[in-house]
Amino acid sequence: MTRDEAREHYLARHRAFEDGLAPEPAWMAEPRARAIAAFAAAGLPHPKLEEWRYTNVAPIAKIPFELASAPSRPVGRDDLESHAFPVFACSVFVFVNGRFAPELSTQSALPGGAQVLSLADLRAKGSGPPAAFATLVDPKPHPFAALNTAFCEDGALILLPRGGDAGQPIHLVFVSAPTAAPSVVYPRVFVHAEEGSRACLIQDHVTVGNAPGFTNSVTEIHTGADARVDFVLLQREPDHRFHVSNLVARQERSSRLSCHTLSLGGAIVRNDAAVLLADEGAECRLDGLFVGGGGQLIDNHTLVDHAVPHCQSDERYKGILGGEARGVFRGRVVVRPDAQKTRATQTNQNLLFGARAEVDTKPQLEIYADDVKCSHGSTIGQLDEEALFFLRSRGIDDASARDLLTRAFGSEILEALPAPALGQALDELLLARLRHAHEAVETRR
Repeated sequence: MTRDEAREHYLARHRAFEDGLAPEPAWMAEPRARAIAAFAAAGLPHPKLEEWRYTNVAPIAKIPFELASAPSRPVGRDDLESHAFPVFACSVFVFVNGRFAPELSTQSALPGGAQVLSLADLRAKGSGPPAAFATLVDPKPHPFAALNTAFCEDGALILLPRGGDAGQPIHLVFVSAPTAAPSVVYPRVFVHAEEGSRACLIQDHVTVGNAPGFTNSVTEIHTGADARVDFVLLQREPDHRFHVSNLVARQERSSRLSCHTLSLGGAIVRNDAAVLLADEGAECRLDGLFVGGGGQLIDNHTLVDHAVPHCQSDERYKGILGGEARGVFRGRVVVRPDAQKTRATQTNQNLLFGARAEVDTKPQLEIYADDVKCSHGSTIGQLDEEALFFLRSRGIDDASARDLLTRAFGSEILEALPAPALGQALDELLLARLRHAHEAVETRR
C-alpha cells in the first residue's frame, strides 16, 4: 500500500472499530475523536517532513496491519519465563496484544497506596482517570500517537498518591502474540505521580512467536510537585517487527524524572521522547542506548523544553551499530526567554562496526535566555585499535576483545538504571545483540 492507501486503510478500520464500541465516557471519547481527525488530516509521515527525513515508514505503510485480536494460541507463563528478568519477582502486570491479562500478572499489594488499573475496566465502569490523561501528547504532529489514541482499548493507569512510595519496581510487560493476520498493537500507559510520591517503573516490550507485527506505543507521565519517577522503556522485540514509541512527560515544581530508553531489536524503531519542565526546580535525565545490526533502523528524537527558570536537564544517548544498520539521534533542548538559570547538557556517542553501518546525529540547543549553562556534543567512531591490540597481546581473542570494549562502552547506560538487577540482566542481552552486530560485519567481509 501507498501512504494514502494506508491512511484509508486505518480510517476504514477505525470506523469498524467505533461501530463495535459501547458508549464510553467523555474522557476517552473526546480524545479519540480528536486523534482520528488529526490522523485523517495528516496521514502517515513521509521523509519530506523534517522530523522524519531520516526515517522512511513506507515498509510499515505497505503492510495492511489489522488491530490485534486474541492470539492464535494462548500465551502462558512459560512464554513469559523465557523473557523473565530478576525484576519479575516484583509486581508484574502483563498485557497481551494490548489487553490486560490478570491471569499472567503478579499483582502483589503495592506499598504507599500505589495502584495499577486497567483502562478497559475504567471505561466499562464509567470511572475516570486524572484530568491530564490523553492531554500531554499532541496528536497533530505525531500521527502514530494519534492512531494509538484513536484505537485505545486498554492500557495501564498508574496512580501514585501524595507522599506514597511504591518501593519495589512496577513492571509492565507488553506481550505481542501472533494472530491470524499481521497485526498492530497499541500499548498505552499513563502515570500520575502526585506531590511527593516515589516510584520506579519498567515498561517492557516482548514478542511471542515469529509473526510479523507492529507495536505503536504511547506513554504519558505527569510528575507532581516534589515527586520522583524513575522510568525504563525496554524494547527487546525481534528484528522483523516494527516499533514506534511516544513518551511525553510534564514536570511540576521540584520534581525529578529519569527516563532510560533501551532499544535492542526491531526492523524499524522510532522513539520520540518529550519532556516539559513546567515549574521551577524541576530536573530530568534522559538516557538512551540503541544497538543494531543487519539492516535495522533505530531513530531517536528527543525534546527537552525548559519553560521556566531554575531547572536542570541532562541527556546522554549511546548507539552501537554494525552490518548495514542505521542509527539516528536528533535531540532538541529549548530554553525559553524567561528560563534564566537553566542548566542543560546533551551528549550523543556512537560506535560503528565496519564500513556499512552509519549514524545521523544532530544535537540542538535553542537558547532564548542569556543567564544559562548549556552544552551539547556528539561523537562517531570505531573501536580503538591500540586497545584491541593491547587486549590481544594479553591472550584475549579478537571476538572477546571486541565484546569487552563494546560492553564497556554501553555499561555506562546500564549502570545508571534505577533497578540494579535489571542492569545486570540486560548486560547478557546486550552481549547477544553486540555479537549479532559483529556477525553482520563478519559475513560482509
